Amino acid sequence: MGRVGGNSMTCIAAAVDKNQVVMGGDSAGVSSASLEMDIRADAKVFKNGPMLMGFTDSFRMGQLLRYSLKVPPVPNKNIYKYMVTDFINAVRECLTDGGYTTIRDGVEVGGTFLVAVSGRIFCVYSDFQVAESTFPYRAIGCGDRYAVGALDALQHDKKMSLRHKVLTALKSAERHSAGVAGPFVIKTMKIP
Repeated sequence: MGRVGGNSMTCIAAAVDKNQVVMGGDSAGVSSASLEMDIRADAKVFKNGPMLMGFTDSFRMGQLLRYSLKVPPVPNKNIYKYMVTDFINAVRECLTDGGYTTIRDGVEVGGTFLVAVSGRIFCVYSDFQVAESTFPYRAIGCGDRYAVGALDALQHDKKMSLRHKVLTALKSAERHSAGVAGPFVIKTMKIP
């Protein structure tokens, strides 16, 4: 991590409906040691092939996921199995080759990020477990609880666009968490 590069102090939020997935993130780069903040030009949310991704922890991890990760072909079925096998194997190789993973107490450690693929949202944790919520939204980072609360409260609002719901969730996290700051980058992916 750089001096102002560590970034678990962030908020990445995603939501899905029957037509699209929307993912957004803030622009804060916060040093966890000194609590210095920089507003970064390199986005925490991006597309890589058929996926939307948004990361916490380290901008280096995000750079590797965005520019070095070769996403394996996505199957038409068994998406969860694909995520915990083919996808995670590719991520582990990418992060290891990029010098990012570490070994702690005999366990390989990466970072935390969201992945949206095939109309589903997955969270990959630092131990490479893959989680999928039963809710149609997810958030990670220090602002996650504020974003999830906002998305939960807005989920049945038929008049508000999904993009606006994600933006509202990020603004809620920014208001209530010192580690979250705009501008916000929001990406949309249509569900085929």
